[in-house]
Amino acid sequence: MRKLFILWLSIISCTAFAQVKTPAQLYPELFNRIQMERIYADGKTFPDVVPLASAEVINKEYAAQKGKAGFSLKAFVNKYFQEPVANTDIFKSDPSKGVVKHIDTLWTVLQRHPDTAKGTSLLALPNPYIVPGGRFREVYYWDSYFTMLGLQQADKIDVIQDMVDNFAWLIDKYGHIPNGNRTYYLTRSQPPFFAMMVKLLAGAKGNAIFKKYQPQLLKEYAFWMDGAAKLKPGQAHRHVIKLQGGEVLNRYWDDSDQPREESYREDVLEAAHSKQPKAEFYRNIRAAAESGWDFSTRWFADGKNLHSIQTTNLIPVDLNCLVYNLETTIALSYRAEGNKAKAAVYEAKAKARRIALTKYTWDAGQGFYVDYNWKARIHSPELTIAAAFPLFFNIASNAQAKQVSAKIKSRFLHTGGVSTTLKNSGQQWDRPNGWAPLQYVTIIGLRNYKQTALAKTIATGWIKQNTTAFKQTGKLLEKYNIELKGDAAKAGGGEYPLQDGFGWTNGVLLKLLSIYPQNN
Repeated sequence: MRKLFILWLSIISCTAFAQVKTPAQLYPELFNRIQMERIYADGKTFPDVVPLASAEVINKEYAAQKGKAGFSLKAFVNKYFQEPVANTDIFKSDPSKGVVKHIDTLWTVLQRHPDTAKGTSLLALPNPYIVPGGRFREVYYWDSYFTMLGLQQADKIDVIQDMVDNFAWLIDKYGHIPNGNRTYYLTRSQPPFFAMMVKLLAGAKGNAIFKKYQPQLLKEYAFWMDGAAKLKPGQAHRHVIKLQGGEVLNRYWDDSDQPREESYREDVLEAAHSKQPKAEFYRNIRAAAESGWDFSTRWFADGKNLHSIQTTNLIPVDLNCLVYNLETTIALSYRAEGNKAKAAVYEAKAKARRIALTKYTWDAGQGFYVDYNWKARIHSPELTIAAAFPLFFNIASNAQAKQVSAKIKSRFLHTGGVSTTLKNSGQQWDRPNGWAPLQYVTIIGLRNYKQTALAKTIATGWIKQNTTAFKQTGKLLEKYNIELKGDAAKAGGGEYPLQDGFGWTNGVLLKLLSIYPQNN
């Protein structure tokens, strides 16, 4: 009966998915022109605009006017579309009141109420939610878990409940949690932190929460494992790969092989430099966007250039740790309802994944966890802070954790925290940039294995980086240059300017301050 129920939900989800049109589908020729002629400096702006007439009317008027003498594409766009505004653009902070008060105020600034917008790319959600800030005017999947850490500290459990319910609603409607609640994000997800959100909520409301969200946990698992049962060794389908030993592990994937609508011009121009067929290049770009690490030399075949991106060839260590956690959380949900047999099934799946993860991603020579290239059957040469995830989820042995800790201390540690990778490439998910979620994962992972001194060093460095910059600028940012201090620590790289807000920075900072109180 349960299998029939899940099949029925999948059919409903696919139908809902098929009925949704993205901006590129609504305005095919117009969309291409606006993006390639760069009417807006940020490629995400047009996909987020509010249309002032129906798509049918706008396309008809464009067709009638485009060939006329003196036609101005910019004027046409200004007439028929309203540019979106970010609340953080108009919010002014008061640094004298302190960073905690600043964050407390920002919860209101960054909160969105149930959506009523019509005709936009926004996927309307039924409950209030917190957005990251700046150009990120919608909810983001993995960002939200780290934002929730701060909401937990602020005792805003009702907001966490609303957000978890929104994600459960998205899973029920679309079969997965999209990258963000935009139509153009529907073809991919993000690192699967929903199970961690459920755990966070269960910590406040009790183990009945596991049972309540069991249907959505199972559906998300089905999304990530789709096609696994039919694979033969050496084959892949969507997010799953069957390795030569018969083990099944996951990769990042996107169901579309077209340029990303929010970075359309950038993708089209970069594809011209790639030796890959365009569809393959776009798929790899999109898969990296699903990882949240967009972009990093972690994904580059030559270790240097974006056009060599090979995301779908890699089995990421962090993703598989997250799916391991999803399996153990599903097991918890069955235990919560007294179903020991079903719990044992998912505990066995988690155990098998743990063994496979160690077999394929532990590089004994490096003494470090790395991604595994399943096509070339080799370890990736790129060392990244994703190696902290097996410590965060208690997958590493004590000996492995000790080696990982030593390498983090010797290679990744800087004044303001830990770097994402060891390469300074100009990409935003590379050195010298530090990101709040990766600081938190690293710190908690080290604490799990009693590497408390190193954990404290990282935490206090990151806290100081955040608070010093805040005192000088009145802002909390999405990332920092951890090799510099204060205002100079503003990070660079990426496809867009540095963003203010900022959801996960706020959340992680509040959580770390509760663990490591500061005199200032």
